[in-house]
Amino acid sequence: MSKNATSAPIERENNLGQSIVLFLVMIVLFLGAIYSLSFLSLENPWPMAVCLGLFALAFWIPQTILGRSDSAGES
Repeated sequence: MSKNATSAPIERENNLGQSIVLFLVMIVLFLGAIYSLSFLSLENPWPMAVCLGLFALAFWIPQTILGRSDSAGES
């Protein structure tokens, strides 16, 4: 049985250059989160707040804005 090509979903993927740029931006956010911990002390809680914010962005942006977070129901 052949598959109907017109009902197949359109899959859009980034080209290699765009994927590398996106990866570098996200890894900079992640490494910035780790670097902010070097300024953490008991008197100054702001580096931890910065760490949590950058860490959350480094994972939230690719999964929700750039990814396909609504594809859980697809088979």
